[in-house]
Amino acid sequence: MGSATKQANFLLPEDIVDELRKVVPKREQSKVVAAALRKELKRLRLERALETSFGAWKDKDHPELKSGTGAFVRKLRRSGRLTRTK
Repeated sequence: MGSATKQANFLLPEDIVDELRKVVPKREQSKVVAAALRKELKRLRLERALETSFGAWKDKDHPELKSGTGAFVRKLRRSGRLTRTK
């Protein structure tokens, strides 16, 4: 994670701090908190993207998939075989 670091001051529940201090060596606590925060931020970004894009796909815009994706892919593959040269 070789990026620059910055000090942040925020409050955490006492039980979390106690467990962190019990389980993680002192010199690794910031790294563990940063990794957990990075993971949670990624999850939140994905959640927001899913919420934002929900409903973007409209069946009326893709009539070729009405009979299912399997049929569509088979049709694509069949048409590709006819145009290939040997």
